[in-house]
Amino acid sequence: KSIVQSSAVATFVVNAEHKVLYWNGACEDLTGIKSEDLLGTSDHWKAFYDHPRPCVIDVIIDDKVNEMTNFYKVYAKSDLISDGIRAEGWYPNLGGKNRYIVFDAAPIRDDNGKLIAAIETLQDITKRKQAEDALQESEERYRTILENIEDGYFEVDIAGNFTFFNDSVCRMVGYTRSEMMGMNNRQYTDKENSQISYQAFNKVFRTGEPSRGIDYEIIGKDGTKLYIQSSVSLIRNTSGQPIGFRGIMRNITERKQAEEACRNAEERYRTLFEQSPNGILLIDTETGKTIESNETARKQLGYTREEFAALRVSDYEVLETPEETAKHIQKIIQGGIDDFETQHRTKSGEIRNVHVWAKTIQLSNRNFIYTLLQDITEHRHAEKQLQDTLESLRKAVGTTIQVMVSVVESRDPYTAGHQIRSADLARAIATEMELPQNTIEGLRMAGSIHDIGKLSIPAEILSKPTKLTNLEFSLIKEHARRGYEMLKDIESPWPLAQIVYQHHERMDGSGYPRNLKGEEILIEARILSVADVVEAMASHRPYRPGLGIDAALSEIEKNKGIFYDEAVVDACLRLFREKGFKLEGT
Repeated sequence: KSIVQSSAVATFVVNAEHKVLYWNGACEDLTGIKSEDLLGTSDHWKAFYDHPRPCVIDVIIDDKVNEMTNFYKVYAKSDLISDGIRAEGWYPNLGGKNRYIVFDAAPIRDDNGKLIAAIETLQDITKRKQAEDALQESEERYRTILENIEDGYFEVDIAGNFTFFNDSVCRMVGYTRSEMMGMNNRQYTDKENSQISYQAFNKVFRTGEPSRGIDYEIIGKDGTKLYIQSSVSLIRNTSGQPIGFRGIMRNITERKQAEEACRNAEERYRTLFEQSPNGILLIDTETGKTIESNETARKQLGYTREEFAALRVSDYEVLETPEETAKHIQKIIQGGIDDFETQHRTKSGEIRNVHVWAKTIQLSNRNFIYTLLQDITEHRHAEKQLQDTLESLRKAVGTTIQVMVSVVESRDPYTAGHQIRSADLARAIATEMELPQNTIEGLRMAGSIHDIGKLSIPAEILSKPTKLTNLEFSLIKEHARRGYEMLKDIESPWPLAQIVYQHHERMDGSGYPRNLKGEEILIEARILSVADVVEAMASHRPYRPGLGIDAALSEIEKNKGIFYDEAVVDACLRLFREKGFKLEGT
């Protein structure tokens, strides 16, 4: 009795009617009920079931766990005591506290085997249960995390055989858990990658230091090759001896493929950059330094890549001052894109003509000027030679034209004067229409000889003072075709022969000799036809006096859009009526 009384285990004895025969000090401490208040009564049950919420505990009978609500209420009315039981669970209000109790009951029988009492114990293991629950909760939490992370977690023994792994490992390699357990990495890697893995794990084993960033290739169950990156550390036993490895493995196939694609793209664009037929420079807008150059640019200016990197634009661009270069750069930045010609000084001091295309771009939150350089020095030389050749050709053609005009003038003074005045008017109309200068020059040349075909017509017909017969008029109409035949083989920068051929065509197709209409007629011929009519009507002829400029202008105005081009007629009318143009000699 002394031993039980001083025991830390709450112990009490009840008879077959569940009345308390003994209640030790530990019971008093646990329940808060004094021994003298319970002896001879069954009120001890209140300590277990008199609380706001029911008590659910696991009752162990015949080694089987059964859940029972309000266990003591049931137990107090049953014969369970006769067999002895064990139960454990949470008691929400035991001694005013929420406790986890292990309850044991064993029968006490007389010599005849009759149940006379039961000895029962209560053990408060609340702290241990809380620790166990916390540990279990922690294990569950980390297991959930481990199973749901995308990365694979694994543990292997010293030989490299799997002893534990999460589902992500299975998903990566395509094997089931049962297939993976005990598998060695040599079974899903080739010889080369198996060696990479072995060397990395061996280094961790020798040094004891974790290894991060072990990259190698594995082969999935379906034959697919995957790139894996692993981090590995040692697993040690309680004695500190290495017993295996643990690690994280990540599928980096997409990253590897992206890196490979990036390398290929970089190599491809680097090749395009270096092999571009145009020079390419990348210029820092803040410093003006050339931070990148391609091979073509280096050849153009004669600098190495390293020399270029030390240069500013003002070191090779031929402008008056560095300040002028800075203003030029600022203009490019503000304008976005600039297309211009400049001159560059090579390393040897040679001045080269360069066409530049420049654009501001942003890289890594900094502004740069991306420039394309085309060396046009030889092109400019060729252009000059061409201009010199064209000028010589113009002079030669002009001389030829003057000779032709002189020939016509010596044979028919009226025709010669008509051509010169028509040419002057045609040039004025073309200028009023703002046509290109080269077109105006060609029109003046063609106008000066547009009636050269009349050289093939007998002079007596040209100067006949009376009305022409039908036959004579048909001969006159042939002068356009004859003029074309005379001019068609002359080398000229202008379509002189065609202008002469078409100057009697009309917009409605009623002209001659080919009945051309509208846009089929050259603009030069449309202008010359108006000038020809105005001059002819306003000037004197052997067979009639001049009709005057007003009659001539009325003619073209009346037939504007029918015989004559509307824009040409409008320009001609403006010249005479608004700008005071006059035909010389009329």
